Amino acid sequence: MSHIATILLLGSGELGREFVISAKRLGARVIACDSYDNAPAMQLADAREVFSMLDGEALRAAVEKHRPDLIVPEIEAIRTEVLGDLEAEGFTIVPSARAAQLTMNRDAIRDLAAGELGLVTSQYGYAESFAEAQDVAARIGYPLVMKPVMSSSGKGQSKVDTPEALEAAWDYAVANMRGDRARVICEQFIAFDYEITLLTVRHAGGITFCPPIGHRQERGDYRESWQPAAMSSAALLKAQDMAAKVVMALQGGGRGWGLYGVEFFVRGEEVIFSELSPRPHDTGMVTLASQDLTEFDLHARAILGLPLPAEIAARAAASAVILADRDSTSFAFEGLADALALGDVDVRIFGKPVTRPYRRMGVALARAGDAPAAVELAKAAASKLRIVYD
Repeated sequence: MSHIATILLLGSGELGREFVISAKRLGARVIACDSYDNAPAMQLADAREVFSMLDGEALRAAVEKHRPDLIVPEIEAIRTEVLGDLEAEGFTIVPSARAAQLTMNRDAIRDLAAGELGLVTSQYGYAESFAEAQDVAARIGYPLVMKPVMSSSGKGQSKVDTPEALEAAWDYAVANMRGDRARVICEQFIAFDYEITLLTVRHAGGITFCPPIGHRQERGDYRESWQPAAMSSAALLKAQDMAAKVVMALQGGGRGWGLYGVEFFVRGEEVIFSELSPRPHDTGMVTLASQDLTEFDLHARAILGLPLPAEIAARAAASAVILADRDSTSFAFEGLADALALGDVDVRIFGKPVTRPYRRMGVALARAGDAPAAVELAKAAASKLRIVYD
């Protein structure tokens, strides 16, 4: 055998693209799957399959065709009951079928965190109709945040300040939800000091944490992230304890190995669990500049059963996204030389074949003497990158 393992990657966006690079550097063979052809990860993979991840028959057919050693979800919208069946048949799901099933829907992972594990979360409730949303909002109060239980990149999420704005938020959430469930989560708006992503790696040797990543969001999606984020030792220990508990609970019948992006709100010394992704996280793109082993390297090592360093350090760095502003299939990038001339800057252009309003098309990365300076440099570099349309 000329490769260390065959990996079936379910979802082939920009995070999958970087994961393919890391996995292939370690000698893996990767088959990239997505609902459209020429997705970013497909451009670098050994083979590709085009089908909807919500099509259970097509998903099983791809698995039967390639007989992968590892099935690696990169997106949430997957027919997860098929993953459960495949795991029971002996296939390895990364990190586990239970993790994919619970994190596909915000309601399941929130119920696990708050109900079973007793983690600190905001007040919340679910609604499957506008009338139910009104009832939940009356119980938890305003302001609140409404979002679909299943979506990605902040789609369908909005802050609701008054009862008069609730119906528009409901319509926006329903219009942007993924899958086949019209269900939203309404949660108390937390007046936090800052929010972090704690990259948590479960591997053959135990659990390892990356230094915390700070981030700023707009429209429910991140705009800049930086590492290391400044936080007290006491708050960091609380976040690490909660992250370890929820990661361990997601093992189910699988190994549970892999990298998890665990999000928290922080208010003083209070740490509040927000969300979890059982895969590399978009805010973790900063690790392409901040860590010797990126989040994608760590994910690849963990799932392949390879050793990780005892500690992971980060130099001051930041990422800033490059967004499209319209629908187009004919476009180009300008300003790359201007961006790279600013200093210790790098750029990743994702290779997406289509633009849409607010779609991430690339990211600028920067290193500086401290995280705030790195953020400003990354933002300046991102502003130099322009998408021009034919």
